Amino acid sequence: MLFIFDMGGVVTTTAGKDVFEKTAESLGISAERLFEINGKDSGDDLFEQLDNGLITSKQYWKIFSERSGIDVKCDYWRMMFHPVLNNEVCNIITELRKKNRVVCGTNTIDSHYDNHLSRGDYAVFDQTYASIHLGVSKPDTGFWELILAAENVKAEDAFFTDDKPENCKAAASIGIKTHLFESADALRYAVQPWL
Repeated sequence: MLFIFDMGGVVTTTAGKDVFEKTAESLGISAERLFEINGKDSGDDLFEQLDNGLITSKQYWKIFSERSGIDVKCDYWRMMFHPVLNNEVCNIITELRKKNRVVCGTNTIDSHYDNHLSRGDYAVFDQTYASIHLGVSKPDTGFWELILAAENVKAEDAFFTDDKPENCKAAASIGIKTHLFESADALRYAVQPWL
């Protein structure tokens, strides 16, 4: 069995909302204004481009500065990002790896990927598949199709864990077994047959 784990909100604390709020505060704007400048509702979402590896964080902040009139000199996405490992989940992954292949399938941006990499957070996995390298992000089913192809595994032989219902629903739509993460105890129960 191939196990695919989301990173933020499963293996580490979900820091995304905090990062947005702290960044907006540091820029002296509201979170709503940050989303507006980001282009979330205009069809030109800078963060989606960043998530899919189409632009770098450096390019993001240059475009953001031009759109907002705020001269941004640092990478707030990296500076405000302080995830904490969920050790109970890491222990489950370590146990699963004794008999199974376990990979990370994560939507992430270059700043967060580099942060996790430098902290050694991905070391718990056999492999990491990040949206910035795949060029596609969850919930697009192409995300899992690329991972399955790379791992040479059929969908029915894969198990995906994520904290977002829409991602679990999308993975399930192509035949992957899924688990909506709520706690390490519930996760342990769900994967017990493979431990």
